[in-house]
Amino acid sequence: MANAGITSHRPTSDSLYDRACQLFPGGVNSPVRAFKGVGGKPVFIHSGSGAHIQDVDGNRYLDFLGSWGPLIFGHADPDIVASIVAAASQGTSFGASTQREIDLAERIRLAMPSIERMRFVSSGTEATMSALRAARGFTGRTKLVKIDGGYHGHADTLLASAGSGALTLGIPGSAGVTAASVADTLVVPFNDLEAMEAVFSAEANKDQIAAVIVEPIPGNMGLVLPRPAYLPRLRALCDQYGALLIFDEVMTGFRVAAGGAQERLGVRPDLTTLGKIIGGGFPVGAYGGRADLMKRIAPEGPVYQAGTLSGNPVAMAAGLATLRETNRSGFYPTLERRTARLVDGLRSAARRHGVPITAGHAGSMWGVYFAQGPIRNYADAKTADAKLFARWHHAALARGIFLAPSAFEAGFVSSAHADADIDCTVTELDAALAEARGM
Repeated sequence: MANAGITSHRPTSDSLYDRACQLFPGGVNSPVRAFKGVGGKPVFIHSGSGAHIQDVDGNRYLDFLGSWGPLIFGHADPDIVASIVAAASQGTSFGASTQREIDLAERIRLAMPSIERMRFVSSGTEATMSALRAARGFTGRTKLVKIDGGYHGHADTLLASAGSGALTLGIPGSAGVTAASVADTLVVPFNDLEAMEAVFSAEANKDQIAAVIVEPIPGNMGLVLPRPAYLPRLRALCDQYGALLIFDEVMTGFRVAAGGAQERLGVRPDLTTLGKIIGGGFPVGAYGGRADLMKRIAPEGPVYQAGTLSGNPVAMAAGLATLRETNRSGFYPTLERRTARLVDGLRSAARRHGVPITAGHAGSMWGVYFAQGPIRNYADAKTADAKLFARWHHAALARGIFLAPSAFEAGFVSSAHADADIDCTVTELDAALAEARGM
């Protein structure tokens, strides 16, 4: 086992959860952490180092959640921690500009040339919300096209048919989101060009669509890969109808390639949203794109957006240190090779146990559905055996493997995962699947 001393009995976690339930809705500060998608009580984490995390009961796990994606170097990477400490020792926040904002922005622009100018914010939700406002402000149009099951944060406009925690909990939208808030949000299935073309060509939408927002490689309904023609055709449709193409690369940015999904797939968006890796584990977000679009943002233009902690110096330092380290020779190919090794091992395990599986990866993002496949969109993803996944998740946890507590979230490999860690994980997840299948 990855941790021979591990136990499914976690009294300290259970006690903390009981206390948390008296303070936070559902006992958590983000819904998917509550383990509602897999059952049982959530695990409370004490610390992390490299590829491992340790819970408050002393159990140690190989971590493939990675804080939902930011930790591409694993936990407490020494160089990143040193940069954080150095920055914090100079002051944690100023409410004024610092050089680190410029240094990080220049590195982002070098990696993603489509982002000619940008604005830092404090979360992915804030980034996508602001990008949509910019798109509407630039085009003078009101309607937005999003993907069924696509998750772009919890802004009202974007909670129509959302993925991530909303999908995990079976919430189709959200109470408190008015019909008026989503009246201009048009929802189409991922990978369905006919549906997208129909939306654009509808007379009711003529000269009304401001933007299409899409995760170029969705990771919030599980991992779904785009058909080869899909994103190039979205680019062409947006050009044809005068709409903007927004790539939500909060998850894929600096994860699937140095230049994100837009580099990997060869499609240039008008606007991009970022988060996660660019903050090295700190709260951060960014949106940016063509210079003529970003000139519309205040104080240069009439589209207002502001934030007290935007460009926080400690977050900027963590992001800078992270992006510097990704420049190592062979960094991304090595990560992808290890991720492919993991996914191939899981496919082989499922075949041995007679379990239908659809598994894939993009860079160091990976995903598994217990379904025959192919999985092309949200409707397909919902056919996966979520009950089997829940049993597998708990069997994996008991063997020292920490996976996302949801059948509809991507997993992540970090550079701290050595080949031996991957091989150990395949062995333990194989045994966990045998146990889950037999339950």
